[in-house]
Amino acid sequence: MTDWFARPVLHVTDVEASLRFYVDRLGFTSPWRYEDGRAYVAQVERQGCALILADTWPEKIGKALMFISINVEQGTREAAIAALDALRAELEAKGVSVKEGSWGYRLLVVDDPDGNQLFFNYPSETASNEIVRDEA
Repeated sequence: MTDWFARPVLHVTDVEASLRFYVDRLGFTSPWRYEDGRAYVAQVERQGCALILADTWPEKIGKALMFISINVEQGTREAAIAALDALRAELEAKGVSVKEGSWGYRLLVVDDPDGNQLFFNYPSETASNEIVRDEA
């Protein structure tokens, strides 16, 4: 069987400025970039999360919404909450604005400089191994 690997593209105004935000403030690394005098496309990574930053389609800038889930080895709800609380403290210590959000469950929301949003989801209070279906 072949595994797939997805890397969503976040469209940004200035790749260099976005790299500074993602690397210096969000703690990502940047393993590669395409440049010709200035960066046009770059990848950022953190803990298994890989994102592509590109300034190639100006009409798409700031329109991305990215869900990022934190997997913890212990697999417990408490460990996931502690990991997200630690992430929030880390980001706020670096001056990143972190907002509370909800999409049927609690979220941490981070806006990048162009308005792309990163949603880090807390474990749902109603989460289970069962698939919930609308019986309407």
